[in-house]
Amino acid sequence: MMTNKQTAREAAKKRVQELKGYYSHITIFVIVNVILYLLKTGMLTSLLPEAFPKESYYYDWINSNILIWTLILIVHTLIVFRDKFTFVKKWEQRQIQKYMDEDNGETHK
Repeated sequence: MMTNKQTAREAAKKRVQELKGYYSHITIFVIVNVILYLLKTGMLTSLLPEAFPKESYYYDWINSNILIWTLILIVHTLIVFRDKFTFVKKWEQRQIQKYMDEDNGETHK
């Protein structure tokens, strides 16, 4: 049987792992997208091998990559910091109360 202290410790460990994953995600996002953006602008073309395509249109997909990855990062942020967004909890509580009130109204008819 787990005690409250053990349960709290496990929850804290899980939270730390979530945060570590989130901050790793941000770090990788920044590093990869800075490199891709520098490729797109031509600032890294001198470092590319000779056979590597250097035409700017070859890198048009980078904008879509940044947009999609940004949206994914926003979703990750909402998941990791879900406890900080109290408006969601308040909305959920209001909806639960609303449906409970509706159910009570139907049972009293």
